[in-house]
Amino acid sequence: MHMYADWFVMLVAGTILIIWLYRLFYRWLHTPSGRRLILLQDGAEPSADDPWVKLLEANGYEVLSGKHRIPLRIGLDDQVLQSRLYIDYVAERDGKRYMVKTARERMPMDWTGAGVRDRLLVYSLLVPYCEGVLYADGKEGTVRVITFQIEESQ
Repeated sequence: MHMYADWFVMLVAGTILIIWLYRLFYRWLHTPSGRRLILLQDGAEPSADDPWVKLLEANGYEVLSGKHRIPLRIGLDDQVLQSRLYIDYVAERDGKRYMVKTARERMPMDWTGAGVRDRLLVYSLLVPYCEGVLYADGKEGTVRVITFQIEESQ
């Protein structure tokens, strides 16, 4: 009788091991390549007296970090061009993380589908683990939440 108990324990342990290995393989197979994944961890420390930080906190967001500079190398025919993208802040509310872009007078936002897409979609594609983009307008005192979803074509 003792031999059957040993076999049963080995069978249960083997089953658990196989399920664990399958889930690990499945998760690895369905996770996008980390090569292009941007981790926003080297941002500047936000200042408590910054008006943008105060605006975000007044709207219920916790500011996690400040300015992030993301360098880009662009291939254009046989040339290599250098550029960069800036994310002004990273904020969080209700366990959801957002990238923050602040309004600039010299670059007003065109609040049409195409205008918002052209200005902000790149940030959602660059940092897919963020919930969306917050657009903070200090002049109006508003924080708008922008999310993007790709619709299935019919």
